[in-house]
Amino acid sequence: MIQKDISLLPYNTFGIDVKASYFASFESVEELQNLLKDTITKDHPIFCIGGGSNLLFTNDFDGVILHSIIKGYSILEQTNDSIVVKVGSGETWDDFVALCVKNTWYGAENLSGIPGQVGASAIQNIGAYGVEAKDIIEQVECIEIETGETCTFDVDELDYGYRHSRFKTEWKEQYIITSVSYRLSLSPHYNLEYGGLEAMVNALGKVSLQTVREAVLHIRNAKLPDPKVLGNAGSFFMNPIITNEEFIQLQNKWDKLPHFILPDNRVKVPAAWLIDQAGWKGKQIGAAAVHETQPLVLVNKENASGNDILHLADTITKDIYEKFGIQLHREVILIE
Repeated sequence: MIQKDISLLPYNTFGIDVKASYFASFESVEELQNLLKDTITKDHPIFCIGGGSNLLFTNDFDGVILHSIIKGYSILEQTNDSIVVKVGSGETWDDFVALCVKNTWYGAENLSGIPGQVGASAIQNIGAYGVEAKDIIEQVECIEIETGETCTFDVDELDYGYRHSRFKTEWKEQYIITSVSYRLSLSPHYNLEYGGLEAMVNALGKVSLQTVREAVLHIRNAKLPDPKVLGNAGSFFMNPIITNEEFIQLQNKWDKLPHFILPDNRVKVPAAWLIDQAGWKGKQIGAAAVHETQPLVLVNKENASGNDILHLADTITKDIYEKFGIQLHREVILIE
C-alpha cells in the first residue's frame, strides 16, 4: 500500500513538481489505522493531504504523505428543522455543496466552488460570502496518529476562528480527519449580505439555493483562475484583522479603505485591496506572479518552484508592511 518516490505534482494545485519519499492513499478508517502501524510511518514524518488546494511545497517531502480517499454520505439525525449529514473526508467539498443544494439543505451554498476535500474544511475553517465551515460543522471524527485510536470532537472543542482551528495550532499533525458531520437547515435561510452576492442572485432570478450557488460560482469564476490552467492555491493571504485604533490611523491616510467591523470591534481589512494599492496586481518575479484580476492569488506562470512562489509572497508581505504597517499572514500551508 505504501509507494516510494512518488511525484506530488497531481496532488497540489500550485503545480509544484516535488516528490514524497513515501505515499499511500486510504479509503477507510481501518486502512488508515493499518498504515499508521507500519514501520515506515512510525519511522518517518507524516503529512496528510486532501485535494492539495491549500499547500505550497518548497522541497521534496522526506517522509510519508497520506492521502484520504474516504468517500460516502450518511444521515445521522433529522428533525423538523435540521438534518445532520456525515461526510467522508475524501469527498470533494463542492460535490457536497451540490448535494446540499439538490436536497434543499440550507447552509453550505455560499461555500460553493471552494476547491479541496471535506476534511480540509474542518482544518482550515473555510469561508466565503459571510459563511464559514464552523457555522455548519457539528462534529469531526479523527484518528490520533500516535495511538491509532478514533476520537470525535464537537464543534465547540475546536476553537474555530477566521481560517483557524486547533488542528492548525496545538493539535497540528496529531490527528488525521476521517469524516465531518454537518448540521444543515431544512427551513429557507439565506445569507446574501456579503460582496455583492444579493445583486448577482437577483440578476439570476428568484432567490433559491440554486440561484445562490450559481451566483457564488459566477463571482468566483470571474475572479479566480482555474488551477488546471494556471497553477494556484486560491487566496494566498488571509485578510488582516487590526484594532479599531489602527484602522482609524489608516483611514486618515486612505479614506477609501474598505473594511468590515467585527463583533469585538476589531476591523478586517481586505488583503486584496492592500496588495492592489501597493501596485502588485499582475506583477511577476521570475516564474511566479500576482494574478491580473485577483491580487490575493499568486500563480505559477512558468514552472515555478515552491521557493519562487514563497519569494514573491515574502516580497509582497514586506512591501505591505512598509507601506501600511500591516503584517500579512499566509492562508496557504507551507511545507518545507
